[in-house]
Amino acid sequence: MPRAIWSGTLSFGLLNVPIQLMSGERRTDLSFRMLDSRNKKPIRYERVNADTGEEVPWKDIVKAYEYDKGSYVVLDEKDIKAAAPESHEAVEIEAFVDAESISPVYYEKPYILVPGKKAEKGYVLLREVLSRTGKVGIARVVIRTREYLAAVMPQESALVMMLLRYQQEVVDPADFKLPGEDLEAYRIAPRELEMAEQLIDSMAGEWKPDEYRDEFRERLHKVIEQRLQQQGLVSAPIEEAHLPENATTNVVDFMALLKESIDKRQRTPAKAATKDVPVKPTGSASKPAAKSAARKAPAKKAAAKKAATKSAPRKSPAKKRA
Repeated sequence: MPRAIWSGTLSFGLLNVPIQLMSGERRTDLSFRMLDSRNKKPIRYERVNADTGEEVPWKDIVKAYEYDKGSYVVLDEKDIKAAAPESHEAVEIEAFVDAESISPVYYEKPYILVPGKKAEKGYVLLREVLSRTGKVGIARVVIRTREYLAAVMPQESALVMMLLRYQQEVVDPADFKLPGEDLEAYRIAPRELEMAEQLIDSMAGEWKPDEYRDEFRERLHKVIEQRLQQQGLVSAPIEEAHLPENATTNVVDFMALLKESIDKRQRTPAKAATKDVPVKPTGSASKPAAKSAARKAPAKKAAAKKAATKSAPRKSPAKKRA
């Protein structure tokens, strides 16, 4: 079973559903190493100074941003950490939008959200309401040290989280010289359109992803098997992911939380509430314990002092210097 990237919560409104974030893709690329053809030894890439040609140790390497060609701004590790978001395991949905309003060019990488123990009710509730409304949840999530924009959507019995590209990462088709929409300008006859539609209808079918395979990789793998002997695999031990406490489970009053979330959206935002100050225990129950603790303290100190006197070795007289 694949390991979770992290365990945290999926939050929308006041509802917090414990989840595990699992990768939704499987890399099957074959990786290659560069070898010296003379003795078949791996080629090592060294960190070399561009001017002197000498190897640079890791301790003398700093990170820099190339502000202009040949001009750099040197950054410390603390500068980079200051810009990194706080690492918190949560998928925080900020809004719900129509699924059809998101262009496919924004979708980047899939993840599968798996509900934690006793969190199935909140998970199913969100999955069902997204399916009925045709909406997806737009969320922010921190994976490792970077914050991503993501879309939470239903897929069969699962909630899938798709990482989204930001606007500045998407190339606008208007940047290229593309043909316009005027068919007459390209002399496309109605008969040609009709025949093209007939061709598409004759080739139409259902999307069955299991029928499409990476045939190049399979052929290349067979070539590799002819030259190499199979080796055993070593698997790392699987650790059970820690689920957060005080999160929403099946026993929570979902109706009350949903109603409160809607009321908060409708009301004018109030001033930030002060944080709850922990209340010290009062009453007769706490006083005797304090008194008994105060009585025991001198006795312990006296015993420790007596033991230290007995155990301390006597100092021998210092010898006179010649």
